[in-house]
Amino acid sequence: QVQLVESGGGLVQAGGSLRLSCAASGLTSNMNRMAWFRQAPGKEREFVAAISWGDGRTMYSDSMEGRFTFDRDPAKNTLYVEMNNLEPTDTAVYYCATTTSRYGASSSSATYLYWGQGTQVTVSS
Repeated sequence: QVQLVESGGGLVQAGGSLRLSCAASGLTSNMNRMAWFRQAPGKEREFVAAISWGDGRTMYSDSMEGRFTFDRDPAKNTLYVEMNNLEPTDTAVYYCATTTSRYGASSSSATYLYWGQGTQVTVSS
């Protein structure tokens, strides 16, 4: 079992920045990949970025690469996403997820077994 807790969400004006964190606990040595997803009201859950926990290789959603920067601190078992130049369309609940498996597409929510409770990001215009 792996437990995930997100933090860092909040209200920000358009053009502003936020940094989200996801702290993992439990059987973290088994983590293969971690990822961020987001879900806006009335929409499906959307892939943001994923990272290979062992070597740090990252994969970004095309629409967010360049504005969002993804990083991890293995010593703290913590995943980060720095979000810059935020737009109202970035308003969503942001979820952290992890999988212990090396199979499955990194951009698919079905790949991930463990999820955090989510943190709300609201961008005002």
